[in-house]
Amino acid sequence: MAKNSGIKLNLPSVDDLFSTQEQRDEESRESIQDIPIGEITDFPNHPFQVKMDESMMDMAESVKQYGVLVPALVREKTGGGYEMIAGHRRKMASELAGKKEMPCIIRNVTEDEAVLIMVDSNLQREEILPSEKAFAYKMKLEAMNRQGKRTDLTSTPSVAKFRTNETLAKEVGESRETIRRYIRLTELVTRVQLW
Repeated sequence: MAKNSGIKLNLPSVDDLFSTQEQRDEESRESIQDIPIGEITDFPNHPFQVKMDESMMDMAESVKQYGVLVPALVREKTGGGYEMIAGHRRKMASELAGKKEMPCIIRNVTEDEAVLIMVDSNLQREEILPSEKAFAYKMKLEAMNRQGKRTDLTSTPSVAKFRTNETLAKEVGESRETIRRYIRLTELVTRVQLW
């Protein structure tokens, strides 16, 4: 009797062999899906407050009447469900309007990419508290530093190699010193919160 050699070949399926690049692109393209609100968790350490003010009540009334007009942005969590990247106010307005689902774009992004998108999508708001801006700048700067950091032995210190604080300052229209002061504010706010 012949013995099985145990060689296993990882061959593509017939569908993969006969699909076009357009079909493969279409399958990987982002789409808008209605997701149950209960499956969407807030972004961890989200620095921007979702306030229950007159503006929120107006937004909830609009969502009740017309639905969510601009989809939220979420990413899939490894244990199931979704994590909100952009759209915390829309989610709250949907809950207040009694909606069970909301339209979302599901995007496959890393933790750092999610932080950058979350901060950038909220910094354009009209009313931002200095503490919100401080924590947002800190989160974005840390994410930018992690993205640019080399881990091999030949790299020089990241401060000399990358000036992310200057890049962030240019992006948000602030000076590098102002960014530094905002980030220092996070240490003060944390101490005050502990009291």
